[in-house]
Amino acid sequence: MTAAPRSPAGPTATAPAGGPPPAGAGANEIRSRRLAGGIATTALARAVALAAPILLIPVSLATLGPARYGLWMSVLALTGMVTFADLGLGAGLMTKLAPCSASGDTVRARSYISTAYALLAAVAAGLCVLLWLGAGLVPWTAVFNVAGQVAPAETRSMVLICLTAFLLNIPLALIVRVQYAYQQVAACAIWQGAGSLATVPLVLLAAHAPHAPLGVVTATALGPLATNLAASVWVFGRRMPELRPRLAAVDGRLSVTLLRLSGMFFVVVVLYAMATNADNLIIAHALGPQSVTAYALPVKLVSLVGMLVSMINMPLWSANGDALARGDLAWVRRTVRRMVVLSLVATAVPTAVLALLGDWLFAVWLPVPLGDSRWLLVGLGLYFVLVGTFSVVLMVQNAAGVVRPHLIGQILFLGLSVPTKWYVAGRYGLVAVPYAGCAAYALAVGPTLWYGYRRVLADRRPAWAGAAPVVSR
Repeated sequence: MTAAPRSPAGPTATAPAGGPPPAGAGANEIRSRRLAGGIATTALARAVALAAPILLIPVSLATLGPARYGLWMSVLALTGMVTFADLGLGAGLMTKLAPCSASGDTVRARSYISTAYALLAAVAAGLCVLLWLGAGLVPWTAVFNVAGQVAPAETRSMVLICLTAFLLNIPLALIVRVQYAYQQVAACAIWQGAGSLATVPLVLLAAHAPHAPLGVVTATALGPLATNLAASVWVFGRRMPELRPRLAAVDGRLSVTLLRLSGMFFVVVVLYAMATNADNLIIAHALGPQSVTAYALPVKLVSLVGMLVSMINMPLWSANGDALARGDLAWVRRTVRRMVVLSLVATAVPTAVLALLGDWLFAVWLPVPLGDSRWLLVGLGLYFVLVGTFSVVLMVQNAAGVVRPHLIGQILFLGLSVPTKWYVAGRYGLVAVPYAGCAAYALAVGPTLWYGYRRVLADRRPAWAGAAPVVSR
């Protein structure tokens, strides 16, 4: 195996002797058909699945009350801010598996998968031990500004439930990356949708059981765990047993390669999670926990649109990886143009509907009045329009392993958005918070993502030009 020159477009992939088959109409047709089928199934499955949490909001809010619900949303924001706990290995694994899928190299793919599971299982176990040992030392009521509204013991229990479930799900969630890397997008969407729907009866039962508030939180937290565990058993037991993680397949050399690429994704995820999930904490301290509920519920509704678009665009990661591995840049450009239009329509249209009907919807749907939220919904919608549109070009960079432009953008976004949101929340109220986020994203992240996309396309050599260790750029 020889080392190829490092490509300006990012890392090169390890290929079997002879390289992949040349790109052609057959490869393009298969890739496009998988992408279209995955997008259609994902949209349908996610729409059904996302209806579950929407239907459960009135039950959860009535069971927990505004103060406890605001605390819950703040704790979930904290879990979002510690998504760095997976060390970026999920993103790195997905990037590394795409060329393995294109070349049919199951031996190397199984080594990558086994190594990633071993690393994340160790991380999750260690963090769980630290969490439970140190939970009693943290003044959680002060952290979330709920002193006098929620009992300290109940606050600590809610934190432990949410964080423990989140940590245990870190290695289990790798199954989603594996399915996407092998372009099994439709199957993945069906599993995730079925898991969300299965959570509904559990939450309804918990709402009428003793200790209902903590029961609702626990039932909601267990849903993703059970879903990913069941999907893992199906994929590695029946669908792709040749990729089943094994301790003997763990490779120390591949762990170094994987961690090197994942490290850049790790930093990006940390910065993005801190910038976007700081909103609830900022509002809690600037305006109080009641305002968190008034902000978190519209966010929860509008974010479903952004989440749907992100899930639609996620199949582009592996599809672009396959196209770049075969040197088919024309397919990448053509697909990016089409997906940008689709993303704009998929975010702008629902946002306009919510802006017109959101106040009425909240009034008849929720047991607690939220007040005038129309302009808040518009601001949140604009933010997800930006994120959804730029995620199309981001998928090209992720597939190529070009991470540095996105990293720079997130550094600028964090430094600009957090103080701006804090200022406008105190001066203009919570309705101004999403508009500050829109301005910060457009100024900081948008230009860097466009530059990264152009940088990938500037290298017209196929990634299979040679075998070399991955070096993220």
